[in-house]
This record gives sequence, C-alpha cells and structure tokens, in this order.
Amino acid sequence: MAKRFTFFALVLSLLTTLTLPNSIAAEPKKIAIAYDVGGRGDNGLNDLAALGLERAIKKLNISRLDVREQITDGNLGDRITRVRFLAKNKYQLIICVGSGYADTVRRISNEYPNTQFAIIDDESVAMTNVSNLSFATSEAIYLAAAAMAVKSKSGKIGFIAPKADPISMKYAAVFAKGAAAGNSKIKVFSKLADSNIEAEVAGLVNSGVDQLFSTWSKSDEVISTVARFNSAATPILISGILPDQYFLNFSAGKKNQYVAVSKRYDLAVEQIITAELSDKNILNILDSKKGIYGNRYNLKDGGLSVKIVAGSAFSAKIQGILANLKAGRVKNLGN
Repeated sequence: MAKRFTFFALVLSLLTTLTLPNSIAAEPKKIAIAYDVGGRGDNGLNDLAALGLERAIKKLNISRLDVREQITDGNLGDRITRVRFLAKNKYQLIICVGSGYADTVRRISNEYPNTQFAIIDDESVAMTNVSNLSFATSEAIYLAAAAMAVKSKSGKIGFIAPKADPISMKYAAVFAKGAAAGNSKIKVFSKLADSNIEAEVAGLVNSGVDQLFSTWSKSDEVISTVARFNSAATPILISGILPDQYFLNFSAGKKNQYVAVSKRYDLAVEQIITAELSDKNILNILDSKKGIYGNRYNLKDGGLSVKIVAGSAFSAKIQGILANLKAGRVKNLGN
C-alpha cells in the first residue's frame, strides 16, 4: 500500500511540474491605450480608436481589468509621464492615438525595449519595438479628386489646406493629378493658408468652384463657410477627411458634403491588439533606410476608404480608377 501511495504521489508531482509552464503562459496580457486630447466622446479619432478597442475586447474575450485607458492634456510632459507610467507597470502593448505622441513614443520605447508600442496615424518612429500604423492618405485624396472632377458641373474644383503643414503642398499636387485623371479638362484652384480661412473659401467660391476638398482640421470654418454659400444660385459641396475633421460627422454639415475619406483608426487598434494576443507583431517595412516598421493602411486592405456621403455608388470611371489604385498601377503618390 505504501509503494502504491508513493507511486501515485510521484505521478501527481510530475503532472504538476509539467502543467506549470502552461499556467504561466496563460497569464493574460495587459493592454493600454493612450488617447489624444479629449479622450472618449470627441466624435473623432479617440472615439474611433475606442471602437476598435471595444471590438477587440468582445472578439478576444479580454477582461477589462487587463485594459488601461489614459487621456493626455496635450502637453509633451504629460504625454511622457502617462506613457512611461504604463511601461513601468508592465503593460505589454501600449497604443498611442495620434501623431502628437511621436516624440513620446520615440523616447519611452527606447527606455523600455521589451515593451511593444504602437502609434496610430504616424510613421516617424524608428524603433524595432514600435508599430507605426499609418494611412496612405494620398491614395484617397487622388480618388476623391477624380470623383469630384467627374461630379463638377462648372468644370472647376478647389483644394484648401493649412500652409503650416509641410505635407499640404504634396497633397495639393496629388489632388491636381487625381482631378486630371477624372476629367482632363477640369480646372483646379488650390489654396494653402493659415488665416482668414473664411475669406479664402469665399475667394474659391467666387472663382466658380462647385466642389471643394479640405484638409483643414483646426476648426469647422471651411465647412461652415461652404454651408453658408451652398445654394441653388451658388452650388458648392465640401469633401474632407475623417476622423481628423470630426465635424464632418455632424448632421448640419452632411447635406453640404460630397465624399468623405475615412482613416480606419478602429481597424488599426483592433488588429494590433489581435496580433499582440497571438504573440505576433505588425512590423512591415515602411522605410528600410530609416528603420521604420508597422503598416500603411490603404484602399486595397480596407484601412482607408472614400465614399459618397449620400450613399450612392461611384461611376464606372471612378470604379476603374479605384481598381488601378488598389492594383498599384497609379505611381508617384507618396504616402
């Protein structure tokens, strides 16, 4: 009897030893998300990122006890303090929403090389433990311009963007190229400005444009000015980018819109969490020379979209341009 007891005790001990590593591996991973100014309820990028988080929680059965959400006041010092706190408290994946976190992620990812970071809508952080999840916005602007050129009855369309943003000039060039693809006879009026926006929009309207694309996200001045001018006598519709221009979502402005470009922050958040919980990374090469990794979402993978606000379908010509963009046949658009 004593020998049998000893044998069973030994077997039990071996089973306990063999199953121990699995119990350790089953420890839940801790996920953190650092929102930009305003946090949830901003009707913009934070809400869209939160939507992706909620989908991941439900889909992957993540306990909310393993998820930490932070909000910054926008100050660099505050961003650094909050993200460093998350890294210090061993959150395995820290997602930062918006390009405003670029400097913060660059510093803290260097301090905590064993922590995985992700930054949404930026591709400037050259660290191997950082997933830069950005968007091929030029593709969408090109397609939007083509659609606007086809839709225009006056044969004149406009582009307006902040002069202080270094990428605005490139977007203006992409817009002109896309417009020509939609209608070779279209006339494009571009304006880069940092002040007197209402007057600049009025000037474009007076030039005869009946379609205007804006990347202005500081305020709703562009869309409100277009709404004021839009009438049977001076028809003009606005197109823009979500979630940057969150005010495009408001019902008061939708009747004055034509197309909306959408950057899928929600998809980026959901996919990076899914990858982390599967012990994988999203680290495609974005710039081999600079050592920047992550993913650049585009029209082909659905991380970027261009849709008519009223819900109707694009013409066959625009569908063809979309197919060419997805197939990579449209060159020299940049990011």
